Amino acid sequence: MNEEKLNALLGKMVTDLGAALVGASVIIGDQLGLYKTLAAGGSLTSQQLAERTSTAERYVREWLAGQAASGYIDYDEATETFHLTPEQTLVFAQADSPVIMTGGYYVVESVYSDIPRIADSFRTGKGFAWGDHCNCLFCGTEKFFGPGYRANLVSAWLPALDGVVARLQTGGKVADVGCGHGVSTIVMAQSFPNSQFFGFDYHAGSIERARELAQTAGLTNVTFDVATAKGYPGTEYDLVTFFDCLHDMGDPIGAAAHVYESLDANGAWMIVEPMAQDTLAGNLNPVSRIFYAASTTICLPTSLSQEVGLGLGAQAGEAKLRNVVTQGGFTRFRRATETPFNMILEARP
Repeated sequence: MNEEKLNALLGKMVTDLGAALVGASVIIGDQLGLYKTLAAGGSLTSQQLAERTSTAERYVREWLAGQAASGYIDYDEATETFHLTPEQTLVFAQADSPVIMTGGYYVVESVYSDIPRIADSFRTGKGFAWGDHCNCLFCGTEKFFGPGYRANLVSAWLPALDGVVARLQTGGKVADVGCGHGVSTIVMAQSFPNSQFFGFDYHAGSIERARELAQTAGLTNVTFDVATAKGYPGTEYDLVTFFDCLHDMGDPIGAAAHVYESLDANGAWMIVEPMAQDTLAGNLNPVSRIFYAASTTICLPTSLSQEVGLGLGAQAGEAKLRNVVTQGGFTRFRRATETPFNMILEARP
């Protein structure tokens, strides 16, 4: 036994155990407005923060101590006050920040709540459907992925596709498949009022939420309906989009074939997938660690719960995705652009 390696592993586990436990406090801080109030109030004592959020000081004091120990907020020993730096504000308190991370912890909450059913899937090999997960998975997905879509979709991802922005500006027809709560659909509909957008998802609860968000936004160029990736209605689409969902599908090849049939001859299919290399060795990094963990507990069980159950996983990589897309009939496939978290792929008939 190498004692140095053992101590390094134990140190890593202490860090990870702390992160796993403090996640609940992140959700509490988000739900109770503790982060936002602290960001707006400058340096505050525990009593001041409790008064401004109508919470109990003793609980707030303990929460603040844990957050400071995590490096999530800063503590001034001389004045016994706490504050958020500009960087911490972007990550924890600013709702429109492209790097706000609090939404991800709601997904973690869902995973922990669903451990008994996920463990049963390990034993039986059966799937665990998306709609059967704890409800906080759906709101967490909206909160976690939404900021990235708002920051990148219109400014960088769509412009990376050949001729798509010009078509949407004049008036195109778009299907957003696997739209969830419809954040991606709404972002596009707001930016391209001359185009018509159709959001589809097989989870009825998500479609209900998407309709509420669209109504709140006052949009008249977007509709949401329950439909599968292999059965959504309509043809002659100028653009079909799949955001972080192709790998979740039981029959992604069948979905690709349906996209092929629904597209206009000059249309484009934009596929946004988690960033991944084509080998396990290439994916042994912190970002892939998150995606593999999510895939084990969410993405893979979702795929295996459906017909075919191909089980691509969230770290399928570009080569496997290319194979799926070309088997569906597409002849052109390329990586249009990327971020540290996503590959943006373009397919053409």
